[in-house]
Amino acid sequence: MKVIPTELADVLILEPQVFGDERGFFYESYNERVFLEKLGITEHFVQDNHSRSAKNVLRGLHYQIQQPQGKLVRAVVGAIFDVAVDLRKHSKRFGQWVGIHLSADNKRQLWVPPGFAHGFLVVSDYAEVLYKTTDFYAPAHERSLRWDDPELAIAWPLDGEPALSGKDKAGKFLREAEVFA
Repeated sequence: MKVIPTELADVLILEPQVFGDERGFFYESYNERVFLEKLGITEHFVQDNHSRSAKNVLRGLHYQIQQPQGKLVRAVVGAIFDVAVDLRKHSKRFGQWVGIHLSADNKRQLWVPPGFAHGFLVVSDYAEVLYKTTDFYAPAHERSLRWDDPELAIAWPLDGEPALSGKDKAGKFLREAEVFA
Protein backbone atom coordinates (compact mmCIF):
# COMPACT_ATOMS: atom_id res chain seq x y z
CA MET A 1 0.00 0.00 0.00
CA LYS A 2 1.27 3.44 -0.92
CA VAL A 3 0.62 6.18 1.65
CA ILE A 4 0.34 9.75 0.39
CA PRO A 5 0.23 12.53 3.00
CA THR A 6 -2.12 15.47 2.52
CA GLU A 7 -1.86 19.10 3.60
CA LEU A 8 -3.69 18.15 6.80
CA ALA A 9 -1.71 16.11 9.29
CA ASP A 10 -3.22 12.70 9.93
CA VAL A 11 -5.48 12.73 6.81
CA LEU A 12 -3.95 10.22 4.43
CA ILE A 13 -4.53 9.03 0.87
CA LEU A 14 -4.07 5.28 0.56
CA GLU A 15 -3.33 3.59 -2.75
CA PRO A 16 -3.61 -0.19 -2.62
CA GLN A 17 -1.45 -2.55 -4.61
CA VAL A 18 -3.82 -3.78 -7.34
CA PHE A 19 -3.32 -7.13 -9.04
CA GLY A 20 -5.08 -7.18 -12.38
CA ASP A 21 -5.27 -9.21 -15.54
CA GLU A 22 -7.77 -9.96 -18.31
CA ARG A 23 -10.17 -11.44 -15.71
CA GLY A 24 -10.38 -8.30 -13.58
CA PHE A 25 -8.53 -7.22 -10.45
CA PHE A 26 -7.94 -7.95 -6.78
CA TYR A 27 -6.69 -5.75 -3.96
CA GLU A 28 -6.73 -5.67 -0.20
CA SER A 29 -8.86 -2.71 0.87
CA TYR A 30 -8.14 -3.13 4.57
CA ASN A 31 -5.61 -5.04 6.64
CA GLU A 32 -5.44 -4.24 10.35
CA ARG A 33 -1.77 -5.24 10.62
CA VAL A 34 -0.74 -2.95 7.74
CA PHE A 35 -2.75 -0.06 9.20
CA LEU A 36 -1.03 -0.50 12.55
CA GLU A 37 2.53 -1.13 11.33
CA LYS A 38 2.67 1.19 8.31
CA LEU A 39 0.25 3.96 9.32
CA GLY A 40 0.21 3.79 13.11
CA ILE A 41 -3.58 3.65 13.05
CA THR A 42 -4.69 1.76 16.14
CA GLU A 43 -8.43 2.44 15.96
CA HIS A 44 -10.70 -0.52 15.35
CA PHE A 45 -13.50 -0.26 12.84
CA VAL A 46 -16.95 -1.07 14.21
CA GLN A 47 -19.34 -0.17 11.38
CA ASP A 48 -19.41 -0.27 7.57
CA ASN A 49 -21.62 2.14 5.62
CA HIS A 50 -22.66 2.07 1.96
CA SER A 51 -24.35 4.92 0.12
CA ARG A 52 -25.49 5.43 -3.45
CA SER A 53 -26.02 8.95 -4.74
CA ALA A 54 -26.73 10.71 -8.03
CA LYS A 55 -24.55 13.37 -9.66
CA ASN A 56 -24.26 16.65 -7.71
CA VAL A 57 -25.46 15.09 -4.46
CA LEU A 58 -23.41 16.66 -1.70
CA ARG A 59 -23.37 14.79 1.61
CA GLY A 60 -21.87 16.61 4.57
CA LEU A 61 -20.02 18.06 6.16
CA HIS A 62 -20.74 15.66 9.04
CA TYR A 63 -19.09 14.85 12.36
CA GLN A 64 -20.05 13.58 15.80
CA ILE A 65 -19.11 15.89 18.67
CA GLN A 66 -19.20 12.91 21.05
CA GLN A 67 -18.28 9.42 19.88
CA PRO A 68 -16.17 10.97 17.08
CA GLN A 69 -15.67 8.69 14.12
CA GLY A 70 -12.58 8.02 12.12
CA LYS A 71 -13.56 7.08 8.56
CA LEU A 72 -11.89 5.05 5.84
CA VAL A 73 -13.66 6.15 2.65
CA ARG A 74 -13.63 4.80 -0.91
CA ALA A 75 -15.79 5.00 -4.03
CA VAL A 76 -16.53 1.54 -5.44
CA VAL A 77 -18.73 2.82 -8.29
CA GLY A 78 -18.31 6.20 -9.97
CA ALA A 79 -16.35 9.14 -8.58
CA ILE A 80 -16.56 11.62 -5.73
CA PHE A 81 -14.73 14.68 -4.46
CA ASP A 82 -14.10 13.78 -0.82
CA VAL A 83 -13.45 16.49 1.78
CA ALA A 84 -12.10 16.52 5.34
CA VAL A 85 -12.13 19.65 7.54
CA ASP A 86 -9.95 19.89 10.64
CA LEU A 87 -12.17 20.72 13.64
CA ARG A 88 -9.55 20.14 16.34
CA LYS A 89 -9.36 23.54 18.05
CA HIS A 90 -5.78 22.88 19.25
CA SER A 91 -4.57 22.04 15.73
CA LYS A 92 -2.48 24.55 13.77
CA ARG A 93 -4.62 23.51 10.76
CA PHE A 94 -7.96 24.19 12.50
CA GLY A 95 -10.63 25.16 9.95
CA GLN A 96 -8.56 24.04 6.97
CA TRP A 97 -9.75 21.44 4.49
CA VAL A 98 -8.38 18.97 1.98
CA GLY A 99 -10.27 17.57 -1.02
CA ILE A 100 -9.36 14.36 -2.86
CA HIS A 101 -10.87 12.69 -5.92
CA LEU A 102 -11.78 9.10 -5.10
CA SER A 103 -13.11 6.79 -7.78
CA ALA A 104 -13.72 3.19 -8.70
CA ASP A 105 -10.97 3.66 -11.30
CA ASN A 106 -8.21 5.05 -9.06
CA LYS A 107 -9.16 2.80 -6.11
CA ARG A 108 -7.79 5.36 -3.68
CA GLN A 109 -9.07 5.55 -0.11
CA LEU A 110 -9.03 8.45 2.30
CA TRP A 111 -8.35 8.04 6.01
CA VAL A 112 -10.21 10.76 7.92
CA PRO A 113 -9.31 10.57 11.63
CA PRO A 114 -11.64 11.47 14.50
CA GLY A 115 -11.79 15.24 15.00
CA PHE A 116 -12.58 16.07 11.37
CA ALA A 117 -15.80 16.89 9.55
CA HIS A 118 -16.31 14.83 6.41
CA GLY A 119 -18.37 15.16 3.24
CA PHE A 120 -18.36 14.37 -0.43
CA LEU A 121 -19.77 15.52 -3.76
CA VAL A 122 -20.69 13.02 -6.48
CA VAL A 123 -18.95 14.06 -9.71
CA SER A 124 -19.97 11.09 -11.89
CA ASP A 125 -23.51 10.21 -13.01
CA TYR A 126 -23.84 8.31 -9.74
CA ALA A 127 -21.51 6.87 -7.14
CA GLU A 128 -21.48 4.20 -4.50
CA VAL A 129 -19.35 4.97 -1.48
CA LEU A 130 -18.21 2.55 1.21
CA TYR A 131 -16.73 3.72 4.45
CA LYS A 132 -15.67 2.08 7.65
CA THR A 133 -16.07 3.96 10.94
CA THR A 134 -14.25 3.70 14.25
CA ASP A 135 -17.34 4.40 16.35
CA PHE A 136 -21.03 3.79 15.99
CA TYR A 137 -23.45 6.28 14.48
CA ALA A 138 -24.86 8.45 17.27
CA PRO A 139 -27.59 10.72 15.86
CA ALA A 140 -27.85 12.73 19.10
CA HIS A 141 -24.21 13.79 18.69
CA GLU A 142 -24.16 14.32 14.93
CA ARG A 143 -23.42 17.81 13.70
CA SER A 144 -23.20 19.39 10.24
CA LEU A 145 -21.09 22.23 8.92
CA ARG A 146 -22.31 24.34 6.02
CA TRP A 147 -20.84 23.04 2.80
CA ASP A 148 -20.69 26.61 1.46
CA ASP A 149 -19.23 28.36 4.52
CA PRO A 150 -17.18 31.27 3.10
CA GLU A 151 -14.69 30.94 5.96
CA LEU A 152 -13.90 27.39 4.81
CA ALA A 153 -14.02 28.35 1.10
CA ILE A 154 -14.11 24.74 -0.10
CA ALA A 155 -13.53 24.56 -3.87
CA TRP A 156 -16.25 22.01 -4.64
CA PRO A 157 -16.12 21.00 -8.34
CA LEU A 158 -19.84 21.69 -8.77
CA ASP A 159 -21.77 21.26 -11.98
CA GLY A 160 -24.82 23.36 -11.05
CA GLU A 161 -26.49 23.48 -7.66
CA PRO A 162 -25.81 20.61 -5.25
CA ALA A 163 -28.61 18.33 -4.06
CA LEU A 164 -28.67 18.53 -0.26
CA SER A 165 -30.57 16.88 2.57
CA GLY A 166 -32.56 19.03 4.97
CA LYS A 167 -29.93 18.33 7.63
CA ASP A 168 -27.16 19.58 5.37
CA LYS A 169 -29.09 22.70 4.39
CA ALA A 170 -29.33 23.49 8.12
CA GLY A 171 -25.58 23.04 8.78
CA LYS A 172 -23.80 25.60 10.93
CA PHE A 173 -21.06 27.99 9.97
CA LEU A 174 -17.67 27.15 11.46
CA ARG A 175 -17.71 30.22 13.72
CA GLU A 176 -20.88 28.95 15.48
CA ALA A 177 -20.26 25.20 15.34
CA GLU A 178 -19.27 22.92 18.19
CA VAL A 179 -15.70 21.76 17.65
CA PHE A 180 -13.21 19.41 19.32
CA ALA A 181 -11.16 20.78 22.23
